[in-house]
Amino acid sequence: MKRVFLVARREFLEHLRTKTFWIGIFSFPVILTLAVLVPAWLEGKVSVRDYAVLDHSHWLAAAVEEKASIPDLAKVFSGLKEAFRKGGKALEIYPPFLRSKALGKALEKMDEGMVEKLGEVLTLLGRPEGARLLDRAGLPPGIVALVEKVRAEIGKWWRSLPPEEAKKVAPGSGKSRYRRIPLAELGDPDEAGLRKLVDQGKLFAAIVIGPDPVHTSKGCKYYSKNLADLDLKQWFERFATEAVREKRIQALNLSPEKAAWLAAPLRIETLKVTEGGGEEKASLSSRLHQFAPVAFVYILWISVFMIAQMLLTSTIEEKSNRVIEVLLSSVSPVQLMAGKIIGPALTGLTMILAWAFFAFAGLQVLPLLVEHAPDLGLGAILSDPAYLASFLVYFLLGYLLYASLLVGLGSVCNSLKEAQNLMQPLMLVLIVPLLSMIPVVKDPNGALARVLSFIPPFTPFVMMNRVAGPPAPWEYAATTVLLVITLAFTVWAAAKVFRVGILMTGKPPRLREILRWVREDHS
Repeated sequence: MKRVFLVARREFLEHLRTKTFWIGIFSFPVILTLAVLVPAWLEGKVSVRDYAVLDHSHWLAAAVEEKASIPDLAKVFSGLKEAFRKGGKALEIYPPFLRSKALGKALEKMDEGMVEKLGEVLTLLGRPEGARLLDRAGLPPGIVALVEKVRAEIGKWWRSLPPEEAKKVAPGSGKSRYRRIPLAELGDPDEAGLRKLVDQGKLFAAIVIGPDPVHTSKGCKYYSKNLADLDLKQWFERFATEAVREKRIQALNLSPEKAAWLAAPLRIETLKVTEGGGEEKASLSSRLHQFAPVAFVYILWISVFMIAQMLLTSTIEEKSNRVIEVLLSSVSPVQLMAGKIIGPALTGLTMILAWAFFAFAGLQVLPLLVEHAPDLGLGAILSDPAYLASFLVYFLLGYLLYASLLVGLGSVCNSLKEAQNLMQPLMLVLIVPLLSMIPVVKDPNGALARVLSFIPPFTPFVMMNRVAGPPAPWEYAATTVLLVITLAFTVWAAAKVFRVGILMTGKPPRLREILRWVREDHS
């Protein structure tokens, strides 16, 4: 055992001296940082889409602006609630009338649904249906007076707010992405004039509304040179449809109560069943918790594949350089193989621990780098004992399984080119867990997930992917026992192949010959 440890220590230190190891260590935080910051940076760099509307109906364009302000203001208050939680500079981007402590305390008592209602209440408060909505909203005591107080100010502030400022207080809002240019500023062009402005690049798009959108869509047009980006069209259509629907309901002479009842959507609350048959509200954090195994499987797959590749490469290099012959003068082939497997395993664990450290550090730094970064509960996910224990167990078992296959494969090859040809079937096997990740995480206890769990080469990845399910205890036990039995057989077969193949030179053996080595007794 001492000789196995010496070989393992040598392999571990050799890997630590390679550039590949350090690239693997630092590439993870770099990629993670870029994955978070680059989309946020690109979102801020996307140019505002300027558009103009030629409204022959003389009412729909204004109605769309009013409808669009409802979700926009909801985003404002959602961000404001988070800013009150953080305090300090996070509140400085909001106007003074929104920074009152009373408003902050009121928002703290409101759930996400109530905060979303605020946008609708503020937009419609001056109309009869707004007063009725306020009565039905179920807002906390005291918030009604605060809403009345800020209604006039927030409307004036929001209408005059440029898109660049809207990106700060309500990222992703319509106000931050689209800017309607009044026709008067463009010289009151007709339809042909709008097309010319689009052609000249002065407008991203032009929208024409027919004279009677309530009864027909005839005359409603959307002009743009960029037909690959139809977000503006879909955004405008969404709110135009809502406004037209309201007019059609009014045309039926329904009472406001019946009209509101007819237009009200059916909202089905999403709840999570807890242990013992209880329930809890499904937050964004809990939904992310359900999909978290996908990220763990990616890391598991990358770490197993990367470390096993390092093992294969070092085995072939030492064989071609005749270093193996020197090593075999001091240790037996089985001891050498065991040491070569254990050494990279320690390298892999070191790399994973470094990645975990960077992940936890990144979660602490993220709120400082990204404005309005919500608390998604990622720290709780990364420290979940079920995820961590499953990841550690399946990393070790998965690595040992594939390392045994690759060390046996490397022993019969004389060059990396030969190994690459023999690795193609193994790569096809490794691709299957990646292709099945999303179907499995969506239905962790379905037929596909259960069948793949009992196929040993897939077991580490599929069972890791099912942790959020979670699988029944007997499935954990049965699949683990099957995987351990397969691992024992693989190590036994790889040792027989390694014993013969490690000293072979020349043309690599055929599969039939390798199978004969496994059947023979070399003792």
